[in-house]
Amino acid sequence: MMKVTFANLGLIGAVYILAIGNSHVQAQVTPDSTLSSAVSGSNSYNITGGTRVGNNLFHSFSQFSIPSNGSASFDNATDIQNIFSRVTGGSVSNINGSISANGNANLFLLNPAGIIFGANASLNIGGSFVGTTANSIKFADGFEFSAVNPQNTPLLTVSVPIGLQMGSNPGAIAFNGSGYGFERLSNSVLRATSESNLQVKPGKTLTLLGSNISMVGSRISTSSGNIELASVKEGAIDLQSTSEGWQLGYEKVSKFGDIKLDQAIIDALAAGGGSIRLQGGNISLDNGSKVIIQNLGLKPSGGISINAVESLEVSGLHPNLNEYSAIYTESLVGLIGDINISTQRLKLSGGQGISSRAINSQGSNIIVKASESIKLEADPLNLTRTSNIETSTFSSKRAGDVILSTNDLIVLDGSRVSSITTSPGDGGNVNINTKSIEVSGITSNFVASVITAGSLGQGNAGNLLINTDRLTIRDGGRVDSSGAASGNAGSVTINAGEFIEVNGTVPGSINPSLIISSANLLDESLRKTLRLPPAPTGKSGNVTINTPVLRVMNGAQVTVKNDGMGNAGSLKVNANSIFLDSKGGITAATKSGEGGDITINLKDSLIMRHGSKIDTESLGTGNGGNITINSPIIGGFENSDIIANALNGNGGNINITTGGIFGLEFRNQLTPESDITASSQFGVNGTVEVNNVGVDPNSGLVELPANVTDQSQQIASGCSNTNGSSFVATGRGGVPQNPTQEVIIDRTWSDTRDVSAFQNKTNVVIAQTQKSPEVLVQATSWRRNAQGKIELVAAQSPTSMQPSLSCAAIPKSSI
Repeated sequence: MMKVTFANLGLIGAVYILAIGNSHVQAQVTPDSTLSSAVSGSNSYNITGGTRVGNNLFHSFSQFSIPSNGSASFDNATDIQNIFSRVTGGSVSNINGSISANGNANLFLLNPAGIIFGANASLNIGGSFVGTTANSIKFADGFEFSAVNPQNTPLLTVSVPIGLQMGSNPGAIAFNGSGYGFERLSNSVLRATSESNLQVKPGKTLTLLGSNISMVGSRISTSSGNIELASVKEGAIDLQSTSEGWQLGYEKVSKFGDIKLDQAIIDALAAGGGSIRLQGGNISLDNGSKVIIQNLGLKPSGGISINAVESLEVSGLHPNLNEYSAIYTESLVGLIGDINISTQRLKLSGGQGISSRAINSQGSNIIVKASESIKLEADPLNLTRTSNIETSTFSSKRAGDVILSTNDLIVLDGSRVSSITTSPGDGGNVNINTKSIEVSGITSNFVASVITAGSLGQGNAGNLLINTDRLTIRDGGRVDSSGAASGNAGSVTINAGEFIEVNGTVPGSINPSLIISSANLLDESLRKTLRLPPAPTGKSGNVTINTPVLRVMNGAQVTVKNDGMGNAGSLKVNANSIFLDSKGGITAATKSGEGGDITINLKDSLIMRHGSKIDTESLGTGNGGNITINSPIIGGFENSDIIANALNGNGGNINITTGGIFGLEFRNQLTPESDITASSQFGVNGTVEVNNVGVDPNSGLVELPANVTDQSQQIASGCSNTNGSSFVATGRGGVPQNPTQEVIIDRTWSDTRDVSAFQNKTNVVIAQTQKSPEVLVQATSWRRNAQGKIELVAAQSPTSMQPSLSCAAIPKSSI
């Protein structure tokens, strides 16, 4: 912010230095000797001559200044298309009178030293006007018409201009007027009460290009044409011919300057509207300054495009008029193009902000791309003066969409990002893509900061979509889609890559911080002011949340609600974990309709502490909503409840699937303990089903033998060399089956085989591989088989055992 402030101070200082430093110069229009320009008269100057090449007319002046109520009239042939005039003497042009030309010629005024327009400055030309502090104008055939290197006999051209070249230290452009004013003929139609100081004919372009541009108490307007203000310090600017005049291109610009509007207005209040384009480094609208397009005709209008490379700031109230600084469009009859804003930082402070209103035609979209941040806050000197980015409709036509892309979005002090309908037309959608969002605080009269798609009429609200890494809502802030009349609320979908935290209430009250889709019953005084029905009749929408971590604390809520006759919507949360604390709630409530359903799918845990709740109550004749929870671990402590109760209708159903539930118990009614209940005071109780997927260690196990064989006693060692070896067993009955056991059968062993059959065999020792003994392995997990029974399973032992060798194949002749 300091950078912008210093830049603006420097800009104002430079403008005043230009004005003071040249105040002693007598206003006059004087030709130089390079071209055959001729000037006659004093105060009212008549300009003739010049050098004509084809349909281009070239003039060159050493000075070009017009006194108050004076004039400079170009007496050109009516078939001239372009008049190129340059000022070579190095003095600023002070223009406080009128400039005129014959026919429909476009007029270029080129003065690298600077241009200052006064309160009485005006244009009376048939074509477009380009006022610039560039050094030169470049043409398609390579010719350059320069104000710093004029030739005595320049080679002029019939070619078309294609560019403007800024010098090393270009001058500024200032416009110091006597103030602006307008009145509203109705709730929407504006009429200017001050003359437009600078204006071109309908369908033409007015362009100002300087190192810095300042407008103080002044007005620039167009009727079905284009206005372009550009601040460039270094580089080349492309000049493109259009059906309405000229358009600048900035791809070759290396450094931008600043544009400052102070109690100033740039407008297109006419049939067919027009288009407005601002380009600079830092752009500011202060003290009631406005950029406006109203389309009063059937012909589609252009839009507003603002590209502030570093920052755009809109703030302040006009010191004499009850008008806030603002950027907005109003489509009274015909369509208007979008509001497109591109910057690094956008700050709206204590002003009307940025808005698009659909009066009798579809509204414009608002598209903001801020690479660093978007911040909305109230005037620090008056917290009732909030800021907004808002589209709205007051007719049967749809409101425009709000599309924001930034790194950080900060909405404070009762400010809002919204799309609203107050009529049969539907509201627009609100789409936000960012890394971090904070919605916090209220105005001094308890209006909450909000991101919303809402309906205050018959039309349906739009949908709200947020894609972010981190979302924080606190101190009464809201993220919602709501309806307060017959229109339905829209859906709310939030995808947060890291976490969502909803924390606290409006300071000094119980009004919670919220994520909500609802049909709201508004405050009585507000309802009467807006002429709304006693209760909403529309439906509330759905809320879907996808995030690794959801925290709802200190009275905050995530909810769907209907205060009227309609049904509450559904609420679905997909997360790794949810933490509810200190009366934090996930709720779906209705007054007379059906309670909404809540579905929670978690990978890790659901923890509820200190009076928190998950609740689908119906407080009227409707049935309670259903609750479905899937979580490996559920814990509820300190009087935290899971409720699907009803008053006159039936209680809802609760279905819980978990590996372990702690602290919560099923009860028929709520108690001071942590309860799970689905009761109805006058209807039928709902059902509660808890599916505990925890494993009984004794279920499905196979009983092992009591006496476990010592495997070490079952291993036969290999015989690598049996020459001269012998095995002798004495006693009766042969070798026991197990050396530790007694001989079971008392029977003499006798070998009855014919020994001679083995006499001719070669003495070869063949080792046989003995099967590995079966080793018991401890179970490491469990599964449910096709018959629904639990089985213990073990991972295969990673140890590979080398089978031992036996002497079973050794010829008996060797034994």
